[in-house]
Amino acid sequence: MSPQPRLVVFTLLFPHAGQPNAGVFIRERMFRVGQTLPLVVVAPVPWFPGQAILRKWRPHFRPPAPFFEKQQGFAVYHPRFLSIPGLFKSLDGLFMALGSGPTLWRLKRRFGFTLIDAHFAYPDGYAATLLGKWFKVPVTITLRGTEVPHSRRRNLRPLLLKALRRATRIFAVATALKTHVESLGIPGEKIQVVGNGVDLVKFQPIAQVEARRQLNLPLDAPMIISVGGLVERKGFHRVIDCLPTLQQRFPEIHYLIVGGPSAEGDMTAALQQQVARLNLQAKVHFLGILPPEQLKFPLSAADVFVLATGNEGWANVFLEAMACGLPVVTTAVGGNAEVINKPELGYLTPFGDEPALIEAIAAALARSWDRQAIIAYAQSNTWDKRVKTLIDEFNAMMVRGKRSPPSP
Repeated sequence: MSPQPRLVVFTLLFPHAGQPNAGVFIRERMFRVGQTLPLVVVAPVPWFPGQAILRKWRPHFRPPAPFFEKQQGFAVYHPRFLSIPGLFKSLDGLFMALGSGPTLWRLKRRFGFTLIDAHFAYPDGYAATLLGKWFKVPVTITLRGTEVPHSRRRNLRPLLLKALRRATRIFAVATALKTHVESLGIPGEKIQVVGNGVDLVKFQPIAQVEARRQLNLPLDAPMIISVGGLVERKGFHRVIDCLPTLQQRFPEIHYLIVGGPSAEGDMTAALQQQVARLNLQAKVHFLGILPPEQLKFPLSAADVFVLATGNEGWANVFLEAMACGLPVVTTAVGGNAEVINKPELGYLTPFGDEPALIEAIAAALARSWDRQAIIAYAQSNTWDKRVKTLIDEFNAMMVRGKRSPPSP
C-alpha cells in the first residue's frame, strides 16, 4: 500500500495579519485538502535591507508577516527571501528557493513531506521545482493566471517554462490557462483542469433591504458592486469612468467598492481622486477590506456585480457574487467565460471597450434576472468535487512513485 501524501503547500500569496485577503482562494482550496491529507504551508515573504524604512512612506508596502503562525489548526511558515522591488525579478525564483531551503530542511526531518504543491508557475513554481530536486520529492504547480503575462516577458518566459517542464503534474484553474500553456509547448496530458469553488456557508443571499439598511445605503437606488484588490488590473477605475454616462439612464446609480491594497499595489488614493474629479463622492462608496464572512452583505445589497478586469485565471469572486444572487458583468479575458458561461448568468464584454461595458451594465440593471437560477448555478460549484479530484491525484502520484525529472 502506497504511503499517504504529506504536502508542503508552497506559495508567495497567502493570507496573514498584514494582508488578510491575499490568496484566500488558495487557503480555501488547500485547507479543505488538509482535512484529508496532512499538510503544512510555506509562504515565503520578500525582503530586502531597509524595506521597513520604505514602509514609512508606503505603509502598505510588503506588510510584515510572522515567521510562524497557526491558521485554522494548520502550520504556516513565512521564510524571508531577498527581493529588490522592480529589479532582478528573474532571480526571485532562485532566491525564494534558497530562502525557503532551511525551513523545508527542518520540515523534512520533523514532518516528512513527500510532495510540494506550488501555486503560480513563477516565481513560486520555479522555486518549488528547485526545492523538489534538492529534496527528491515530486512537485505540482497550479496555474492561476499570472502565467499569461509572465510568458510575454522575455526575462521570465524561459524560467516559467523550465518550472512547468520540471513539474511532475500541473493543475489549471481554467481551461483557458491549460490551452495557453499548451501553446507554449507543455504537453496537454500533463495538465489537469481543477477549477475553484464557493463556500455556501459564507456566501448566501441576504434580503436586499436588510443588507442596505445595515450598510446605510439607499433602499431603492440601482446599485453595482466590485470586489478585489484596488489595483490597475482589476479595473475599478474603468467602472468609475462609466458612471457619468450610466447616470444619464440611471440618475440614482450607486457603486460599491470593496477592497484595499494588495501585493500588486494600491490605487486607493488615485480612485478617490478620480471620484472627486467626476463629482461622484455621493454615489461611490469605498467599503474597505472586508473578511469573507461579511462580503454577503454588500453583495446582497447590490443589483449587479461588475469586474472590468484585465486578466484572471478563475475568479472566485464571480461564484461568490452569484451565490448571493447577483448576475455578473465582466471582461472576456482569461477563464471568465468559463465561469460566466451562459447569458442567464451575466454578460461578457471585450476588454478595453468602454461603450460595450456601459451597455452591458445598463442592460444588466434593466433586466429581470432569475436570481434563484443564478444561485443554483453557484451551488453546483462547491469545493467538494474539486477537492476530491486533487486528493485523488495526490494519492495517485504516490502510487506511481514519480519524482520530478532533472532540469533540462
